[in-house]
Amino acid sequence: MIDPILGFSKLSKQEKIDWVAEQYTQNPAQTKKLLKRYWNIESKVQKLHDEFIENTITNYYLPLGIAPNYLINGKLYAIPMAIEESSVVAAASKAAKFWFDRGGFKAEVIGTEKIGQVHFMYDGDPDHLENFFREVKPKLFEDAKPLTTNMEKRGGGVTQIELRNKTSQLEGYYQLHCTFETLDAMGANFINSCLEQFADTFKREAQEHILFTKKEKQIEVVMSILSNYVPNCLVRAEVSCPIEELKLNEQITPEECAKKMIRAIHIADVEPHRAVTHNKGIMNGIDAVVLATGNDFRAVEAGVHAFAAKDGHYKSLTHASIDNGVFKFWIEIPLALGTVGGLTTLHPLVGLALEILHKPTAEELMKIVAVAGLAQNFAAVSSLVTTGIQEGHMKMHLLNILNQLGATDQEKTVIVDHFKSHTVTHSAVVAIFNKLRGK
Repeated sequence: MIDPILGFSKLSKQEKIDWVAEQYTQNPAQTKKLLKRYWNIESKVQKLHDEFIENTITNYYLPLGIAPNYLINGKLYAIPMAIEESSVVAAASKAAKFWFDRGGFKAEVIGTEKIGQVHFMYDGDPDHLENFFREVKPKLFEDAKPLTTNMEKRGGGVTQIELRNKTSQLEGYYQLHCTFETLDAMGANFINSCLEQFADTFKREAQEHILFTKKEKQIEVVMSILSNYVPNCLVRAEVSCPIEELKLNEQITPEECAKKMIRAIHIADVEPHRAVTHNKGIMNGIDAVVLATGNDFRAVEAGVHAFAAKDGHYKSLTHASIDNGVFKFWIEIPLALGTVGGLTTLHPLVGLALEILHKPTAEELMKIVAVAGLAQNFAAVSSLVTTGIQEGHMKMHLLNILNQLGATDQEKTVIVDHFKSHTVTHSAVVAIFNKLRGK
């Protein structure tokens, strides 16, 4: 039985490592060696990493790859992707090249509105509350001025504050529903600071207002927090080509490929089990770019999946159609991203990723990320309806299997060459590996 530890955060980094290794691992010496192997040899960079979060003991590395040849609105990009899953970068690259030869991707930002809410409880007269809100609303903006002035100078700020009556869903529940424009910043700290100021002003003014009886002065603020569901922070990306140019497979005509693609999208629209996996493939591309550019992929994931269920059931985020002989494939998704603040100015590789992307604005990054998701989905669905997903995935996964088996570089060369003309399965790889080893 391991005893709980008090004051862990006050220990030095080495003391934390020693405690974890000695209390929770079978070979403490090996654990300590492993953790230090992933430290950055440049001390300043390591100190920077250590201060991103609390109780750090080492760095956890993901591969950073590049998917080239992305033509977006006539501009060529090489897209950085941080991800561990085999075949994602390869599929993204293949889709980029396919559409480069057919005019590339088109993308546009539809809206950039972000949302935050002050959630509160009130058991008095709704009309009194509504009248009070109309009177106090200018004061909410005024008291937040010290927080909003700089953002307003750049063209952003608080765009609206509404009182919403949610008592039909939860007894006594109301909210101040607030919208924001945060420009190139993701804006989480700005939004949350404004919301807390709104809550303070709202409570203070309510306690002194003549419209409220003594009982009705009891406005209880539950919490003030931004929302990661941002349906009006929306971006659209699309590709299109004449059907005869949709040559995905030598054995299937372009017309049949187009019909199969559309059927696959329709299945994801009506079957949630398929839709979840379908959208997960989209997020392979999106998360990889979001992570590489220092943005919050958990927030993006949550918002995107909520958007997929906005009509009452969970369905595909992508769409496809045939119009007048033209195949169209598109996506509309909410993406709250930033290119200034947070890790974007601290993490050296994030800075490099943004440089590779031509130092985009937040709106430009929204377009790039949406395109990455669309390309990933196109690659996945086109494989599913033609050759099947495993043929390409397993070839990319081959080196992972060989590394698990402990293959030498020479053995890898022989085995990779063999599977250029054979189907990759785990058992087939093990069999040829054992044959080479004489087992």
